[in-house]
Amino acid sequence: MLSFSDRRQKRRPLLPRKDHGDGTLVGASFSSAVFNLSTTVVGAGVMALPATLKQLGMIPGLIVIIGGAMITEASIDMILRFSYPSKSRSYSGLVADAFGSAGRSLLQACIVINNMGLLVVYLIIIGDVMSGTRNMNGVHHSGVIEGWVGRETWLADRFILLLLTTLFVFAPLISLKRVDSLRYTSALSVGLAFVFVMIIAGVAIIKLIEGTIQMPRLFPTLVDQSSFWNLFTCVPVLVTAYICHHNVHPIANELREPTQMKSIVRSSLGLCLCVYLLTSFFGFLLFGDQTQDDVLANFDANLGIPYSSLLDDVVRVSYCAHLMLVFPIVFFSLRLNLDGLLFPYAAIPIAKDNRRFAAVTLALMCFIFLGANLVPTIWDAFQFTGATTAVAVGFIFPAAIALRDIHGIATKKDRMISWVMIVLAISSSTIAIFSDVYSIFRHSNGSLAEEFKIDLIRDFNIS
Repeated sequence: MLSFSDRRQKRRPLLPRKDHGDGTLVGASFSSAVFNLSTTVVGAGVMALPATLKQLGMIPGLIVIIGGAMITEASIDMILRFSYPSKSRSYSGLVADAFGSAGRSLLQACIVINNMGLLVVYLIIIGDVMSGTRNMNGVHHSGVIEGWVGRETWLADRFILLLLTTLFVFAPLISLKRVDSLRYTSALSVGLAFVFVMIIAGVAIIKLIEGTIQMPRLFPTLVDQSSFWNLFTCVPVLVTAYICHHNVHPIANELREPTQMKSIVRSSLGLCLCVYLLTSFFGFLLFGDQTQDDVLANFDANLGIPYSSLLDDVVRVSYCAHLMLVFPIVFFSLRLNLDGLLFPYAAIPIAKDNRRFAAVTLALMCFIFLGANLVPTIWDAFQFTGATTAVAVGFIFPAAIALRDIHGIATKKDRMISWVMIVLAISSSTIAIFSDVYSIFRHSNGSLAEEFKIDLIRDFNIS
């Protein structure tokens, strides 16, 4: 019988490289790897970053976004450097080397929860933007399709719209077995992100020239203790915005030259940082204190410039198309890690087992589709996953690997950075969770008080 280490070694090649049939390896190019990693990074988080600046102020907000990119690069550099001496070709394999099967399972569970939550959010956003939604105050925000063909037509129905998107967009893309197969959709996804950046920057510059934009707040406004704690609710958004660790090894495994991965990470994070800084700066400059938690919600009204309605539709449609193209690459690592969690001792990788591949893919897509239709909004849950599983995947596990240092290659700088990452991750996440819980209970108590007041007025005619 094979020992645990033997079985683990046997399933190390999770993603065998493609060949022509004659043994000649075909690797992914530098540019395709940059696009795939950038698409993993730039997801729904970019739309929440302008609200982060509203919360923190312009200067601290931009500094924190830059700091998030620097810490993310340091954490990815750690898992890449520590992979070489252990010859691990996956993030979970690296954790298994350092902490055993329990550590590997915990990491895979965190990735599954984080990615599952992201994909449900993506599908909800697509449904909200295209078919319309109703906010907590009962105000209806019309969707793009609803505005084109009317609210009563079957095409504007949320369930039908998401079903068609799943069958004709997601199904073909998530059926691909290699990350590099998504290189063209990833390039298009990054291009669509820049379309949004150019539009929002153009509108902001036009209104700045016209003098219709007020000076944005440079620093946060702290009026009481509650406003101070609310600053930490930005942590889940900032952490989630840079999470791409789960796709680093799959992308590196398909490269012609795996040694290029460090340069690929830097190029990708630099590209994403430009998108984040421009979106945050011009988004907050344009909408100021009226910036919504999802800045896309600001684009369902008149922007005060010519062709405003057309620009609104272009922004919303391009962003939905961007999310549709981000979906398969996040789904790729979700499927890989769920398979590792359910079948840790499988003799062959999931990419070579068609039955297992189809079963896991179908089960995940059904769960995500049902979740997006049954749960009207999961922003609170999204904040909690960002403050827990995303922090663990992005910072705590890489730092723990460096501190464990089973191969004796960690430098003093590595250990110092690791402790800083762990302290910042745990402290900021704890405060963020506390602040989220406090906000939820305060809102709940406020709602109950308002209902009680309405009942008194109705029953006793109190004015």
